[in-house]
Amino acid sequence: MQNQLSKILEEAKERLASAVSVDDTEEIRVRMLGKKGQMTEVLRSMKDMAPEDRKTFGQEANQVRAQIESMLRDKMEEMRAKAQNMKFEAERIDVTEPGRKTALGSKHPITITIDEISKIFMSMGFSIAEGPEVETVFYNFDALNAGPNHPARDMTDTFYITEDTLLRTQTSPVQARTLEKTNPPIRVISPGRCFRCDTPDATHSPMFHQVEGLVVDEGITMADLKGVLDKFAKQMFGADARTKFRPHHFPFTEPSAEMDVSCFKCGGKGCKVCKGSGWIEILGCGMVHPSVLEVGDVDTEKYTGFAFGMGVERIAMLKYEIDDIRLLYENDMRFIGQFK
Repeated sequence: MQNQLSKILEEAKERLASAVSVDDTEEIRVRMLGKKGQMTEVLRSMKDMAPEDRKTFGQEANQVRAQIESMLRDKMEEMRAKAQNMKFEAERIDVTEPGRKTALGSKHPITITIDEISKIFMSMGFSIAEGPEVETVFYNFDALNAGPNHPARDMTDTFYITEDTLLRTQTSPVQARTLEKTNPPIRVISPGRCFRCDTPDATHSPMFHQVEGLVVDEGITMADLKGVLDKFAKQMFGADARTKFRPHHFPFTEPSAEMDVSCFKCGGKGCKVCKGSGWIEILGCGMVHPSVLEVGDVDTEKYTGFAFGMGVERIAMLKYEIDDIRLLYENDMRFIGQFK
């Protein structure tokens, strides 16, 4: 049996000498000391030995086992250090090499336009108001004086979720919500996304952005409306920009108007941007209808107000001479990268 122990020890030494990895060393440990390993088999055979021989052999077997365990520990440490060094070598970084240039992003033209519009109105004392994109029929139509027979309420124009909920068709519902929650004086704008049943083409999209504005206070007149929007146009399109107002109809304002701005490209002389007219339509506006004010329990004998709404995409397309609205939604970095 002593010869068997010597053979096991010699075999362990030879195998460990030729091991080149952690896995090799672990395989040797299992072969020598595992549950079915050679040393385990030898120790199990002690039950067949004479009692007087068992003690001596047990001591010798334990010494051999301890030697093998010590050799295994040393070899495992060596192999782990070798593996770590190989990993360090493979992952070594030359800190003197030039770094990779980080590609800087840019704001989307719609975001740039909303930020610019918001900045102009905030400089005039307006604050930002927000509302949900999934709206009720009441806030989207009824509260804005758009009766049951208004054409915008048709399913061909509006995305209905249920009979009473829809994707808002404009940011105007924020008017009604603001009037309910806030007592005059009120001076807010509400940028956000809107949705309508439009077939995508160069000038239409089922999703678009608007900026709505609302002012309510004592003594507000059409002159205040024209003054605020004229100042906005000059800051947005240049100090030489001129404005004009044309009568129109919106259910939530009376009187109502559409505002044109002199073409910032040709100065009003006529070009392809303004289609030769010298003027560009940019927004709708008017004095807030008393029925809308009454939704928020505003005293219509004491307070008046004005509202306006503009399409962000339209202004961005005019200002940056973008000829197809679909470019704003295709996420083509060649296009968006031009707005850095």
